[in-house]
Amino acid sequence: MRRLADLQADFAAALNDPALPAPADVRRQVKLPQSRRFDVYRNNMMVSLIEVLEATFPVVQRLVGSDFFKAAAKVYIRQAPPRSPVLLLYGETFGDFLDGFEPAAGVPYLGDVARLEWARVNAYHAADAEPLTIEHLAAVPQAQLAQTHFTLHPSLRLVSSRFPVASLWAATSGADPQAEVDMKRGEDAAVLRPMLAVDLRLLPPGGHAFMAALAGGHPLGEAADLAARAVEDFDLACHLQGLFQLGAVAALQPPEPIQEQA
Repeated sequence: MRRLADLQADFAAALNDPALPAPADVRRQVKLPQSRRFDVYRNNMMVSLIEVLEATFPVVQRLVGSDFFKAAAKVYIRQAPPRSPVLLLYGETFGDFLDGFEPAAGVPYLGDVARLEWARVNAYHAADAEPLTIEHLAAVPQAQLAQTHFTLHPSLRLVSSRFPVASLWAATSGADPQAEVDMKRGEDAAVLRPMLAVDLRLLPPGGHAFMAALAGGHPLGEAADLAARAVEDFDLACHLQGLFQLGAVAALQPPEPIQEQA
């Protein structure tokens, strides 16, 4: 008797490749030639996964059209079939796929738009947390500010692109049909869900570097230094105010006071 793992591998391979016949073990169980039932099941699987990608990446679909999107989705599904039964998790690498998808070479920003849409899906399904106000930071002693660590909101996702992806998304999705799209300008964006709705904010210069440093575990002083190296005239007070206005801070951890020895 064949091992279950081998049967499952053959079944999955045949599902993902229309050129392969139905597995022999399936054909023995049905009377239809070449198991047309399996062909129907295989087609339904492909249609369902395309619909999942369409729901996750609606702006990508609008930018390239339905037919192009379906054709690209079919190639992606065959190259990167789902690894989890939770289809909400499917499509994480779609942006990377589009970067290397030759027919999409004429729309080089497509991968970054897909990454932005994936960030929105992730933010929507992230854990809840109560955002802090800037008054919480004011309560931290001045001497401890530089060494204070920030826990950012669990829904926060950062996207950096050499293209105006936030403006493209806003104009194409209908969120801001009048958004100006300057294809010569890159954009950094923060995506988060501090309350009920997912929010997309265009970040000022230095914002991405600053927030990424805080998210990476750097204390406030180090994060500010890293951002200042990335852009000239980095205004820490302005960026701190913006960070709290976004609802992006979930907790603060000032350093433990040093205990003097008796």
